[in-house]
Amino acid sequence: MQCNLTLIQFFHWYTPGNSFLWQHFAEQVPYLNKLGITGAWLPPATKAASGGNSVGYDIYDLWDLGEFDQQGSTPTKYGTKEAYINAVKAAHDNSIAVYADIVLNHKAGADEIEKITVKKVNLNNRNEFISEPFEIESYTKFTFPNRSGKYSQFIWNYECFSGVDWAKDMEEKSIYNIMNSHGDDWEEVIEDEMGNFDYLMYADIEYRNYEVREEVKRWGEWFVKETNVDGFRLDALKHISPRFIKEFVEHVHHFSTKQLFIVGEYWNTHSPDKLLEYLHVTGAKVQLFDAPLQTNFHRASRVGQAYDLRTIFDNTLVKNTPLFAITLVENHDSQPLQALEAPVDTWFKPLAYALILLRIDGIPMIFYPCLYGATYKDYGNDGNEYEIVMDKVAAIEQLLQARKQYAYGTQQDYLDHPNCIGWIREGVDELENSGCAVVLCNGNEGYKTMQIGKKFIGNTFIDITGNRTEEIIVKDNGEAEFRCNGGSVSVWIRKP
Repeated sequence: MQCNLTLIQFFHWYTPGNSFLWQHFAEQVPYLNKLGITGAWLPPATKAASGGNSVGYDIYDLWDLGEFDQQGSTPTKYGTKEAYINAVKAAHDNSIAVYADIVLNHKAGADEIEKITVKKVNLNNRNEFISEPFEIESYTKFTFPNRSGKYSQFIWNYECFSGVDWAKDMEEKSIYNIMNSHGDDWEEVIEDEMGNFDYLMYADIEYRNYEVREEVKRWGEWFVKETNVDGFRLDALKHISPRFIKEFVEHVHHFSTKQLFIVGEYWNTHSPDKLLEYLHVTGAKVQLFDAPLQTNFHRASRVGQAYDLRTIFDNTLVKNTPLFAITLVENHDSQPLQALEAPVDTWFKPLAYALILLRIDGIPMIFYPCLYGATYKDYGNDGNEYEIVMDKVAAIEQLLQARKQYAYGTQQDYLDHPNCIGWIREGVDELENSGCAVVLCNGNEGYKTMQIGKKFIGNTFIDITGNRTEEIIVKDNGEAEFRCNGGSVSVWIRKP
């Protein structure tokens, strides 16, 4: 019997540098395997403009995985190419797949300046041009002199980009649409936020350029073969031509010797409509993160007892298209002091993790600080410095154990109370002790009388989280009264 898929984002925005992460991951994979983790999303392995200090999203050279002395460093923040490949192998040796974070929307840290013709656009409506065409000098030429043409001799220039945000000669930061031979406007994307959200940052890649498309596809094919990763996490999909993403995914699938798993970040928190449209336009080639569900968790944690738990899955991807939903509680963008900050309060995290780990729909992804904890300092939007402490989530290992061993079989929902909800997983014959009952409360102590099934009649159940210490015996009709502390979750399993 195949086990439940369970993923981890094995980094956060403030992960230490000094070539720490690849080795750390390689050391941790036996522990992750024991917890039931089946796949890990690792941060960008490609060289960034900030060199060895970069989280990795200011992408400079796709072909440099910590192999060349570029941008002031040979290794990336996380380590060398050799260490990355060794980490992938260590994961495979422990039955864990690796998904590489790749950044295909933009490039940063160009090697040379070019004089280009642009139009300035309204920052809040990129379809509105607020100048006539004029010339600026900007960083748009990438020659990668220290790589010396190894792997690829492709040179990027202004014909490869649709926009920039810096005019070097004027020392002015704005958004400039580049007028090149491929168009004098933005590429067509699904997202209509900011009028057209093709432009995000740095030098925005022009996918109407055939040579650019071919270069990036060649790189994707090379990357899979070179590193032996099992798939990709695609960054910033709402800003990239969906037609190209479909083309890219089909290409790497065609040339891969194994089935690749690909998840994309299309971060629209308002409703699943744009996510569903994206799946349709791309031919359902990727899984998507359930950003609306993460937002629901954030709001529920802030509102407390006033939040109606019966609505926790309203307007979510996992409710509308569960087969394509990657469910999550937090990530590196939503953590405190980051761009999409929407943290889930500590008390609610165990409840949120129960909601993604122990239900039948969606593929859950846990966040590194939730398993290991994290402490860091950074400046907020108010200019003040803050120290953030993200504690390891209470009972996270027990919740992962419950997913690995018990959360199987048909699901019966009891989502019928605003402050106390539950569900039953009936188990499967292949796993003798599988099956569980889950109850969570965002108000006072509560309980759910639930039908766990006649095969459990007379059996004793205990709370694997340790939040409740009593034992419960299933009645002759297959029912039992499963209890839960206030602001807590309990996962009831058959006593060994």
